[in-house]
Order: sequence, then C-alpha cells, then structure tokens
Amino acid sequence: MLKDFVRAEKPEEEQLSQELKQAREKLAGYQTLIKEAKLPVMVIFEGWGAAGKGSVIGRVIKNIDPRFFKVRTMPMPTQEEMRYPFLYRYMKEIPEAGKFVFFDSFWMNEVITQKMTGELSDEDYARRVRSINTTERSLTDNGYLVMKFFFHISRKEQKKRIKALQEDKNTRWRVNQDDIHENKHYDDYLELYDRYLEDTNRSSAPWYLIDAKERKWAELQVLRFLNQGIDTALKNHALAAPILQNTFPLRKTPLLSEVSLSDKVLTDEEYKTELDSLQKELSSLHNEIYRKKIPVIIAYEGWDAAGKGGNIKRIAAALDPRGYEVQPIASPEPHEKARHFLWRFWTRLPKDGHIAIFDRTWYGRVMVERLEGFCSENDWQRAYNEMNEFEKELADWGAVVIKFWVQIDNETQLARFTDRQNTPEKQWKITDEDWRNREKWDQYEEAVNEMLQKTNTTFAPWYILESNDKKYARIKALRIVVESLKKACKEKE
Repeated sequence: MLKDFVRAEKPEEEQLSQELKQAREKLAGYQTLIKEAKLPVMVIFEGWGAAGKGSVIGRVIKNIDPRFFKVRTMPMPTQEEMRYPFLYRYMKEIPEAGKFVFFDSFWMNEVITQKMTGELSDEDYARRVRSINTTERSLTDNGYLVMKFFFHISRKEQKKRIKALQEDKNTRWRVNQDDIHENKHYDDYLELYDRYLEDTNRSSAPWYLIDAKERKWAELQVLRFLNQGIDTALKNHALAAPILQNTFPLRKTPLLSEVSLSDKVLTDEEYKTELDSLQKELSSLHNEIYRKKIPVIIAYEGWDAAGKGGNIKRIAAALDPRGYEVQPIASPEPHEKARHFLWRFWTRLPKDGHIAIFDRTWYGRVMVERLEGFCSENDWQRAYNEMNEFEKELADWGAVVIKFWVQIDNETQLARFTDRQNTPEKQWKITDEDWRNREKWDQYEEAVNEMLQKTNTTFAPWYILESNDKKYARIKALRIVVESLKKACKEKE
C-alpha cells in the first residue's frame, strides 16, 4: 500500500481552511448522534516517527466534548503485561458505546517493533496478524467503528523533523532511539509497514493513508475520512452483521438426553479416598504450572442447583490461594453492557502460571441472553464463532482451557429447589427467577445442546459432569483437571 501510495491533491490554502472549518463542525455535530446510536468509535493513529500523529490527535479532539472521549498511548508492553495474551492490554481499552477512544499507536507498533528486532518469527507474525484481523472483524460485527490511519512521510522529511526536535531543548525528549533507528533503516521499515498494512487491510476496518508532510492538510484528511466513516456507521448501525461458518475442528458430543446419570455414583468411602489423592496431586501440579508459566482457565456452566459451587470449592481447596481466583459471573453491569460482550472476560483473565475459575461464563450469550431476549438473534448466532475465536486466542497463548457442563435431571433439580426453599439457611440460594427458569427447561436444554455441539473444540473441549450424585461430579472434575495439567506440563518439558 505504501509503495503504491498516491498523494491526494491538496486544496489551495483558502479552500483548505474553509474545508477544515466545515469538517470540524461536522465532527462536533456527530457527537450527539453517536451518543444516541450508542456507537463506540475507535480511532487508531499509526505511522512514521515524527510524522505528527500527536499534534493531529490534539487538533481533532478539540471538536469533541471531553466527557465523550479518551486518548490512549500504547507503548511497548511491560513485563507484567507480557504475562497475559497479546490482545489483553488492547481489549481492556476499547470504548464504551457512544464514546470515542483515540489511540496514539495500537497493536501495529508492537508487532512491527518485535518483527524488526527478531522477537517475532514469520510464524508468530502470521499468528498475530490473524488475531488482529479476527478481533477487528469481531469488534465491527458487534457495532464498533474502527478507523485506522497511517501517517506517511518521506525519509528526508522524517530526518528533517527529527533534527528540528533535537535542536530544541523543549522538544528533544520527543525523539527516541527508535525514531533514529527507523530513519536509518527507512527502507527496511517501509517494506515491513507495507506488508503489515496489506495484511490487515480489510473492508470492515480499512487503512487510510495520510499524507503527513503538512499538519493542517493531514488534519483535514483525517477529518474527511473520520466523518465519512461515522456517517456510514450510523447508517449501517442497525443492520445485522454476517454470521460466519465455524472453521475450527469440533469434537463429537452427546445430547443431554443421552447422558446417563443414575449409574454415576460413589460411596462415601470411595469419595473420600479419591478426593484426598486427587487434591494432593492437584496441589503439586499447581506449583509446576506456576514454575512453567502455564495459564489455566476452568469454566463452569450448568443447571441451577446442579452443584457448581461445591465442585469449584473442591478444586479451589487444593490450590495455593495466591495463584488462583474464582470469577463469579452475574448479569453485566452497565459499563460492561456498553462494550463488546467478551470485554468483561478479557479483563478477568489470569496471568501465566495462574488459574482462573469462572462460575458462569461468556456462554451466557447463547443461553440466558438468547432465551430471555437480552440480545438479538443475530448477536447470539454470531457468538458461537466469536467464542471459539476467543478460546483459540487463549489456547494459542498457551492456556489450558477446560469447560464443564454440570448436568442433572429435571426431577433432581426440583428436589434440590424444594430442599432449599424449606431449609432456612439455604433459602438465599433460591430465587423466583430460578423457578421461572424451570418452566423453560426444554428451551434451555435445546440451547445447551446447540452450544455444546458448536463450541466443543479440540483446543477448548467441553466435559459433561454427571451430578445427580455431587460426589461423583466432583471427583470427575478433579480427574479431568489433573490429567489436563499433567499433559500441559509434560508438553512444556
């Protein structure tokens, strides 16, 4: 793209000033419409060092109410941030619905820098590009406007600007060794920038190349594209996004009605013996995964009163409390509902070597949100693929992803509900909503079956825990966790 870049024709000064005034007013006028439409807007500025990204951001944001935007600079990741998936620190910063976030560099900068220094192999680079393209598509499918600008200047212009900044003691700090290195190896960077722009230029989130030789003209180009993008997004905001076909390998899974429950029982003696043995083994494995920096994500879904809490308790009891966290997932808070539905799970991921246990998960999208009408049909139909993509990111990061569906039959649930209601110290566990959900048992069973069929991937498999006998389900879960961690540790040797 950069090699074929043809500069747009710059207007005469008087016309430029007039157009700039109109473009600024137009952007200011869009604020209310963006807020009313709940359109989240991400504006990403990339480009050559000293190309003027910061000064143009400063000019653009003057047209927007400061209550409705944030500016974020994304430097290279810290050692702490490198303990999370590549996308983690970026997904944390995505805007709420109806607001802007302006990024002075985003994931492009990290990828390019690490590729130039040799930290990323060609295979790693290709994986990063796939992650970026997948995530940008998922953001736009979920209603985000993603505007990406690359500020282009010549080697000669860059060298001149670097020299001018260095000669002024008040701006000398703005020049770093990366800028100098980039100018010295301009042709090598040009090659890689061009490759990256081609690789990540998609119709849902295209690149806009900005002639950045003159700052006033650069601002007008940005405002032209930004206003055009907002106008198009507002017109398309209510339209359904395409539902993509699954491309991930799936494991065969039985229907819930085919799962045998009555024969899955343990005696008290069998339970105690196995519980002690498995918890000791899991405790030892926790130390090993910490040493080998293996992240672990254990996700629980299941029927109300199926025994998820007790199951989680037996796993957690074997773990060092400094190295795990249980994430109870309730209905999303307003600031969570205002973002991509996976945002609140991205922000709860463990560091490498740590364990996150989710009591309810992102699968609420295709169960309760689907059946209670909290999202559109298009939203939950798209979500199967989006959740598979999310879990593939986790697996590629090196995480062990274990998903449990805790299964009981209708009669067992009724008996447990009745016991809770009739036992004062257990009444907090039962609500009117639980009883209402029972009336939709068949609908929920249909939704769960579809969920299991479409998301039982080889890299993030589902395991059904037969829990009419809670003791049996607890031991089965511990066995699966122990075996999964043993396998991951062996692969790290």
